[in-house]
Amino acid sequence: MINAKQVVKTFSGFRALDGVNLHVPKGAVYGLVGPNGAGKSTIIRNITGIYKPDSGTITIDGEPVFNRVSAKEKFVYIPDDIFYFQQATILEMMHFYKGIYKNFDEALFYRIRDAFPTVGLKDTIRRLSKGMQKQVAFWLGISCRPELMILDEPVDGLDPVMRRQVWNLLMSDVTEHGTTIMVSSHNLRELEDVCDHVGIMHKGKVILEHSLKELQSGVCKIQVAYREQMPPLPPEVDLLHMSNLGRVYTLIVRGNPAEAKVRLQATDPVLLDVLPLTLEEIFVYELGGEDYEVKEILF
Repeated sequence: MINAKQVVKTFSGFRALDGVNLHVPKGAVYGLVGPNGAGKSTIIRNITGIYKPDSGTITIDGEPVFNRVSAKEKFVYIPDDIFYFQQATILEMMHFYKGIYKNFDEALFYRIRDAFPTVGLKDTIRRLSKGMQKQVAFWLGISCRPELMILDEPVDGLDPVMRRQVWNLLMSDVTEHGTTIMVSSHNLRELEDVCDHVGIMHKGKVILEHSLKELQSGVCKIQVAYREQMPPLPPEVDLLHMSNLGRVYTLIVRGNPAEAKVRLQATDPVLLDVLPLTLEEIFVYELGGEDYEVKEILF
């Protein structure tokens, strides 16, 4: 759905994007994570056509985005700082969106109204809090029936109940209509339950991009214990990290979990258990050689 190849963007000599390569498959929920200043918002503004890349290419569904109405009408963009006509009511904004998006579903707009009980149709935008304005953005955005939703720090300012409500609505849209979602966040925990593809940015580059299936099948956590001292590990075991508490050792191993378990069974442990890794742990151990700020933001 989204393809970015060797995208470069500079501001007053600062290289904010340094040859970004990024691919968001159609129908995927893609999480883009990384520390502040990594370039997440900049690449999103290039993808949405707000900025024009200095070099490189960006396409949505095979079509260039910059100055292309036909490409832009396929997606809805919800940034961290939302723009509205401050004197307008929610109902007036609904008619505005309806005039822009040809697939706007007015019946859906009224049907999901109850999901946002704290805002009313006649409320003036300028009187709403940031969190309430964010609710309106999702209400209008989902009603547009877009092929693609691009979200930058989407649930900041929402309380936990409303966060769950919004994600439920978005996931229903993905399931029922195959909507593609790209969401940027510096909080990996927030994305773990919803994303099926994840990319991490650092210093203007996408340094890792995988599906969750690939990530979870490529690294595993194994706990082992021995009667005496821990013996040397088989050379086939690709050890990323090891810690211990008494005689119980926790190993982070790259490779197929089943194969790693078989190899470790040959060392005659009294305890051997394969445990699931969180996305945070996967990224931290996969990126063990990266700078401190990458590891810090993922903990």
